[in-house]
Amino acid sequence: MNRYPRDMTGYGATPPAANWPNGAKIAVQIVLNYEEGGENNILHGDAASEAFLSEITGAQPWAGQRHWNMESIYEYGARAGFWRVHRMLQDLPITVYGVATALARAPEQVAAMHAAGWEIASHGLKWVEHKDMPEDEERAQIAEAIRLHTEVTGTPPRGWYTGRCSNNTIRLAAETSQFAYIADSYADDLPYWMQFDGTDQLIVPYTMDCNDMRFAIQAGFTNGDQFESYLKDSFDYLYEEGVACAPKMLSIGLHCRLIGRPGRAAALRRAIEHFKSHEGVWFATRLQIAEHWAMQNPPVQQDRPSEMDRETFVAEFGGIFEHSPWIAQGAHALELGHTDDTAQGIHQALSRIFRSASPEQRLGVLTAHPDLAGKLASAKRLTAESTAEQASVGLDALTDAERDAFTTLNDAYTAKFGFPFIIAVRDNTKASILQAFQQRVENDRATEFAAACKQVERIAQLRLIEKFAG
Repeated sequence: MNRYPRDMTGYGATPPAANWPNGAKIAVQIVLNYEEGGENNILHGDAASEAFLSEITGAQPWAGQRHWNMESIYEYGARAGFWRVHRMLQDLPITVYGVATALARAPEQVAAMHAAGWEIASHGLKWVEHKDMPEDEERAQIAEAIRLHTEVTGTPPRGWYTGRCSNNTIRLAAETSQFAYIADSYADDLPYWMQFDGTDQLIVPYTMDCNDMRFAIQAGFTNGDQFESYLKDSFDYLYEEGVACAPKMLSIGLHCRLIGRPGRAAALRRAIEHFKSHEGVWFATRLQIAEHWAMQNPPVQQDRPSEMDRETFVAEFGGIFEHSPWIAQGAHALELGHTDDTAQGIHQALSRIFRSASPEQRLGVLTAHPDLAGKLASAKRLTAESTAEQASVGLDALTDAERDAFTTLNDAYTAKFGFPFIIAVRDNTKASILQAFQQRVENDRATEFAAACKQVERIAQLRLIEKFAG
C-alpha cells in the first residue's frame, strides 16, 4: 500500500479537553537543558570540539583539538548560569533535560536539582548529533544513557528528549517501554499518542520558538526584551484560548550557558512574574503533564482506514458513493496515511476518484441514486443509508398530494437530464427540497450535471461524518 507516514491532521478543529488541574487555563512547562560536560570534546572521546549553541557566531568544529573558548562558554553554564537559574526557579516545578555524561560531571548541580524537587529527564548519553548514527549504535546509547542516568541521579528517567535526533530516535526510545513521555517533537500545543509495534507512546511536544537557543542562532533574539516579549505574547495568546474553552500547554526551553547570562536572566524573571500575575496558571513538570494527560486522555484503539487492506477498506467505504465500490477501490490505492483517518480525510480521497473519473463514470454514480420518495422507496428497496436519509426529512411519510408532486417532478427531471434528482436531504427540509427540485429542473443539463455531482459529494461527506461519529 502507498502510505504516507506523517500525520498532518492531529487534533484538527476539535482538540480534546486538557482538563488541567483546578480548572487551569494554561499549563506552563519550563525545561532547563543541562548539557555542559556532555558536549562534543576530544576529552569525551569525540573527533572534534563542539560548534552548536554558543556565543561564537559561525563556530566550526576543531578536529582533533580542544577549543578553549567553546569549552569555557559551556563551563559558564555549569559554574554560573545554572546557579543563577536555580536561584530564580527553585520554587517552581521544572523539568531538567539532563545529558547523562554531563550529569555525571555535575554532583553539586544534581544535588541542587533534587533539593528543588525538579524532574530530571534524560537528554541522551552525550550532547552530540545523531542523524548519521547507525540504528544499533543509537539503541545502545539510549540504553547506556538510561543506565548512567539511574546511577547518577538514583532513579531511572521517566522522560526522554534527544534533541539532535535521528529519524529513528522516537521509535528506539519508545521500544524501551521506559518513558512516560518522549519530547522529540514540535508538532502540537498538546500531548498526543503515537503507536510503535502495537505499543502506545505518549509524546509531550517541546519548543524551538519559546527557547533561549534563539540567542545563539542568526535568526534569533539579540536582547532580553525580545525574548521576554515573545514569551509574554505566547503566554497571553494561549491563556486567551484557555479562557475561551481550549486550554493548551506553553513549553519554554532554557540552557544554562544561554539564559544564565545576567542580561537574559533578567528578561526571564520579568516573564515569569507576568505568568504568575494571572489566575488559573498551572506550572508543572513534563512528567506531571504526561501523567495527567494519560489519565484524562488515554490512548484510544481505533481501526484506521489507512491501515486497512483493500477488501476491508472497500467493505467499509464502498457504499459511501451510492452503489459505486470502484470509488473506494481507487481511493485505497492513493497515498493515504494517518492524516487521512478522519471523515474529511476519507471524503477527500473518495472525492478525488469521483472527480477524476470520466463523465460516463460519474453519470453512472448519479444514476445509481434512487428517486426521492420514488418507487424504490415505496418498495423498501433503498440502501440503508438512503432509507435513513429520506426518512430524516419525512419523505417516507408524504401526503397523497406531496407524493403526486414528487412523482411528477421525478418524471420530468429524469426525462430531461437522464439521471435522478439528487440533493443532500440532511441539509434540507421537505419544503426546501421541493423548492430546490422546482428550481433545478429548469437548469440546462451541464449546469445540473455539475450540481448533482456536488450533491453526491455532499451526501458522501455527511455519511462519513455520521460513520466516524458512531
